[in-house]
Amino acid sequence: MVEASASTGVKHCSRCRRALPRAAFAGNRSTRDGLQAYCRTCQADEYKKRQKAKGRTVRVKVPVPSGHKRCPQCGQVRPHADWERNKSSSDGWASYCRECRAERNRVSYFKRKYGLTPPELKALVADQQGVCCICLAAPAEHVDHCHETGRVRGVLCFSCNAALGQFKDRPDAIRRAAAYVEGHAWKPTLVAPGVYQLPS
Repeated sequence: MVEASASTGVKHCSRCRRALPRAAFAGNRSTRDGLQAYCRTCQADEYKKRQKAKGRTVRVKVPVPSGHKRCPQCGQVRPHADWERNKSSSDGWASYCRECRAERNRVSYFKRKYGLTPPELKALVADQQGVCCICLAAPAEHVDHCHETGRVRGVLCFSCNAALGQFKDRPDAIRRAAAYVEGHAWKPTLVAPGVYQLPS
């Protein structure tokens, strides 16, 4: 029987009882003919039943034209131009499209660096009414944190965040800068080589 099916190029599915081409069966080295007992369609149906019994959802297979790939996150079928190369994957393309991959990297970065999840970051910005908590004008887009403790202080605009970095997070320098802008120039007096005295 096995030899006959191999020579004729057909095999009977043990489930649907149809005589199908050998290409309709997945491989299985443990069987005598090297093929699964069920055809691919019946095998997929059995898999779906098992997953549903476990309470899991099974993704519906979407036909994908040549030169395209389906993104498991956004569910869209996109051309290969919307994907990055990945030599280690079976098809040579990344698992997610460029947009979804960028979003996943962004979420991962905020979680790794600041310990913030997307809902927590959204709530932080909402608490500030969506504006920078220093200038109160520009949109809040950059997470600010203490470089010593790692504690998140708030979300700033690009300019205010860069300004704090330029001041090296030194409150004394920031206070002198504020006084300078207000017209009170604190001019230091040289009292010794490399030692300056500030007015009280």
